[in-house]
Amino acid sequence: MRVSTSMVFDAGVRTINSQTGKLLHLQQQVATGRRIVTPADDPVAAARVLELTQASDVVSQFARNRDSAQGSLAMEETQLTGIGELVTRVRELAVQGGNGSLTRENRRAITAELRARFEELMGYANARDGNGKYLFSGYMGDTRPFSGSVETAVQNGVAYDGDDGQRLLQVSPSRVIEISDSGKDIFQRIRDGNGTFATGVNIANSGTAVIDGGAVTDPAKWAAATNPGNYEVQFATYRNGNLVLADGTIPTATPPVTVSIYPLEPGDASVERFYDIVDTATGNSVFTGGAPDTTYGTGSFALHKYSSGASIPLVGPGNIDLGANVLINGEPRTGDEFTIQPSTTQDLFKTLGTLIVDLEDATSNDGQHALLANRIGFALTNLDQAEQNILRVRAQVGSRLQEVDSLQAINEDIQIQYQQSISNLQDLDYAKTISDLTRKQVDLQAAQQSFVQVSRLSLFNYL
Repeated sequence: MRVSTSMVFDAGVRTINSQTGKLLHLQQQVATGRRIVTPADDPVAAARVLELTQASDVVSQFARNRDSAQGSLAMEETQLTGIGELVTRVRELAVQGGNGSLTRENRRAITAELRARFEELMGYANARDGNGKYLFSGYMGDTRPFSGSVETAVQNGVAYDGDDGQRLLQVSPSRVIEISDSGKDIFQRIRDGNGTFATGVNIANSGTAVIDGGAVTDPAKWAAATNPGNYEVQFATYRNGNLVLADGTIPTATPPVTVSIYPLEPGDASVERFYDIVDTATGNSVFTGGAPDTTYGTGSFALHKYSSGASIPLVGPGNIDLGANVLINGEPRTGDEFTIQPSTTQDLFKTLGTLIVDLEDATSNDGQHALLANRIGFALTNLDQAEQNILRVRAQVGSRLQEVDSLQAINEDIQIQYQQSISNLQDLDYAKTISDLTRKQVDLQAAQQSFVQVSRLSLFNYL
C-alpha cells in the first residue's frame, strides 16, 4: 500500500488529537470529581442521577416548607403561652376584686390593670408570624382579625374580620399540616359555665347567696333526652314557721310586722330556708310536677331545706336525678333565684370586658356585693374554660410541631440516602482516574514524539 506524506501527517494529527481528547476528559473528571461529565459517559447512570437529583430537590423543598411551618407554629405557641399567662393574671385580679373589704378606689386600681390586660390580649390576638401574616385570621392572613374596646366588647363582643380557615402547608409528599388557627376558635368559641351548663343569678336578688359553677357527676344522665336543661332554683325564708319576705316583713302576722332577721342568722336556729327547682320550660316544680308554691307556704319549698355550703342535687321533671349539682353559699332571701342553662359559647374579650365593668360599677350594699361576688364567680368559671381552651389549642400546636420535627428527622435520612445513591453513580474513583490520567499523559507524549520522528522521514534526505 502506498503511504503518502499527507497520510502520515493526517494520521499523526488524528492520533495526537485522540490522545489529547482522552487526556482532557480524564482531567475534567479529576477537576469535577465526577465520573459522569456528560450523559454519554454512562447514559443509564446519568438518567438515574437525574431522577435522584430531582427527588432530592423535592425533599429539599419540603425541608424549606417544614422550616417555614416550624417558624409559624413556634410563633403561635409563643403567643398562646402569653395568652395563658395573661388569663392567669386576670384570674388573680378577679379574685382580688371580689374582696369585700376593698374600697371603690382599690377596685379602680385593679380595673386599670385589667384594662391594660385587655389591650394586651388584643395585641396577642392580632399577632403576626415571621412572614408578616396575622396568626389568628384564618385564611385571611393580610386582614387584621380583631378590633374593639372594653365598652364594645361588653355590648356586642369584639369584631372578628377573619374567617374559620386554617392555613395549610405541605411538609412531605403525603402530609399537609395546619400552620395557623382561627381566632374565632381560640377567643370566641369557648364553652361557658362548666362546659355542660352555666349558672346565673337574678339581678333582683337581695340576699347574700352566691352560687358556684356547678358540677356534672354523671354526664350520661345530664345528656338524657328527658332533661330540658333550663331550671331555676327559688328560695323562701321562714322564722319560727312564719314566712319572711325579702324586706323582712312577716305577712301572716296581724298586723304584719317587719323583723331584722338577717344579722341574727348565723346563730339563730329559728330561721330556716327552703328551695324549689323549677323547670323553666313548663314553669312547674320538678318535685311536685305542679306550679311552684308562689305563696311560699307548705308546698314544694317545705320539702327541701337549704343549708349554706351544702350541695344541691339537680333533678329534672318527675324528680329524676340529672347527675349534677350546684353549691350555694350565703343567705338567700325569699324570692331570690338562680338559673341553670345549657352551656353556650363565650367571647374571652366580652368575659374580660364584663368583669372590668362589673368591678367599676360595684357598690357596697349586701345585695350588690352578692351580685358582684356571683358575677366574679361566673367570670372565674369562664376564665377557667378559656384557659382549658387555650391549653387544648396549645396541645394541638405542640403535636404539629412534634410531627414536623419527626418528619424533619425522617427526611434528613432520606436525603442522605439520595446523596449516597447519587455519589455511588457519579462520584469519581480518584486512584483509578489519576492512574489513567498518568497513563494517558505517557500515551500522548509517545504519540507526539513518534510523530516527530516519522514526520522527519523523507527521500530528500538521501539526494
